[in-house]
Amino acid sequence: MSECVFQRYRHHVLAVVRELLPDVAEETLARVELTPTRDPAHGDMATNAALLLAKAARRKPADIAADLVSALQKVEGIAAVAAAGPGFVNITLQPAVLRAVLPVVLTVGEAYGQSTAGKGVRVNVEYVSANPTGPMHVGHCRGAVVGDALANLMAKAGFDVTKEFYINDAGNQVKALAWAAYWRYLQVLGTKVTQDDFSALAPGGLQYQGEYLIPVGEALAAEFGNKLAEVDVDGAPLPAPAATWLETVRGFAVTHMLGAIKEDLAALGVHHDVFSSEADVLARGVTDAAIDQLAKADLLYNGVLEPPKGKLPEDWEEREQLLFRSTGFGDDVDRPLRKSDGTNTYFANDIGYHMDKVARGAQVMIDVWGADHGGYVKRMKAAVKALTGDTVPLEVLLCQIVHILRDGQPVKMSKRAGTFVTLRDLIDEVGRDAVRFTMLTRKSDAQMEFDLDLVVAQQRDNPVFYVQYAHARCRSVLRSAAEEGAYGAVDNAALATATLDSLTSDAEMALVRRLAEWPRMVESAAFAREPHRIAFYLAELAGDFHALWNRGRDDASLRFLQAGAVEATRARLALVAATAAVIRSGLAVMGVDPVEEMR
Repeated sequence: MSECVFQRYRHHVLAVVRELLPDVAEETLARVELTPTRDPAHGDMATNAALLLAKAARRKPADIAADLVSALQKVEGIAAVAAAGPGFVNITLQPAVLRAVLPVVLTVGEAYGQSTAGKGVRVNVEYVSANPTGPMHVGHCRGAVVGDALANLMAKAGFDVTKEFYINDAGNQVKALAWAAYWRYLQVLGTKVTQDDFSALAPGGLQYQGEYLIPVGEALAAEFGNKLAEVDVDGAPLPAPAATWLETVRGFAVTHMLGAIKEDLAALGVHHDVFSSEADVLARGVTDAAIDQLAKADLLYNGVLEPPKGKLPEDWEEREQLLFRSTGFGDDVDRPLRKSDGTNTYFANDIGYHMDKVARGAQVMIDVWGADHGGYVKRMKAAVKALTGDTVPLEVLLCQIVHILRDGQPVKMSKRAGTFVTLRDLIDEVGRDAVRFTMLTRKSDAQMEFDLDLVVAQQRDNPVFYVQYAHARCRSVLRSAAEEGAYGAVDNAALATATLDSLTSDAEMALVRRLAEWPRMVESAAFAREPHRIAFYLAELAGDFHALWNRGRDDASLRFLQAGAVEATRARLALVAATAAVIRSGLAVMGVDPVEEMR
């Protein structure tokens, strides 16, 4: 936990407002903001209080702003207050107030920015949830990074976060996986059956033909020998009836593929707290219980869906199905929960899974999905709203596709899968940290191009390099100071006691001001569910630091190490050490390791 300067002075603003406008509701006051000004020439922070409260107070914003200016001038630590525009109020703090942030950062280190704003609310963040039917590909990567960084961010903001992966292990896809794995098993045993003949046996044909299933076949052979097969008159292995091996191979293949997925995620630095199984949710009757609850609330009926819009498919037919009245909860059409053969739809199973998360204590559910699932959002929110009485919100973050480029051209990188870019290939190509940082340089719902050349280039246009270089420069300065031995101890605890009055230049105070924004950034990004804001903030912080570094080349008074000026140097070392600590704090949220030096 570390104090936020913006929260401190927001409390002062609210105290003044309550005195000036005692009849304004607390719900309205909760929307009062105190944010950094876009231009430091206008002050350090600005509030929208006058604009926000004008209607409730039945007064002109400019009049309220004038009263705020008069009252806030008396608050300790405020150097100047001025009304601006149609009703904003700009506040300039005394430099000592901002400089006082540095010993706080140096005392708590990377914990700076830790907040209690989340009040321990239990949040379930579900992300990746890839079907366990093949290797992780680059399409999974963005959701993995966004979900993981969001979970880290919300934990830092004081939420009680669970990171969850949902295993889709109960549908036709995993049955198709089992058939494909069994084919590889027969191949290892030396079957004479052709792939075409075997494919004719498999429901829907042999759907997964990638070489990644060869190790699964080998593992099956090592585990079971020829016990899962039959033999012809010559002793050559033949396919056995599916009933004798399907469930065994299905479970074996899912376990093997899930292990490979976990390895790929670990290489990306992603580790989930919970892996939930669709098959387990069904076996425990959770889905049936959810459907029963909807039925008791008179939210189900047997009906016929309208035909799809546009060209009517040849195989479409009117048929009565069990439908959920999802239109009553914001959806476009009512949705089927059971197919014509009586089995559950995917939607029904997903309803059961989300109710299982609620039963396990989730007070907020956040799902990170690919953009191709955008049409699924309304129905899922409708179901959760109906079943929880709108007490447990479901939020969905959609991640747009990522295009991999080299030399400005789309590229396929996979050396093993052949038809798509694997996550492991991407990590091997540019490194985990570059992948994670780059995936957070755009808002998740915006398409992005992942330029393989840029993310490893040592240039300013590469935010990964730019931020890491700032941290490496900080560490280099501190090492040089320690090696010279002329400035006393340079660890964080010692520098926290440094006298900071000599930090007065615009460039130095710009950096101090940026450091003061970090706790607010954590809270605002967490409540907006936008982890990409952290990447933007770090790039701006790095820019402020590099600007100060460059100015020191021309102005000796701004150099970090100043011979013969011990106190001035220690003040600047405190600024450098605090900058490094905040960069590490931000990178930790992103799941990126800071570097000590650039090579």
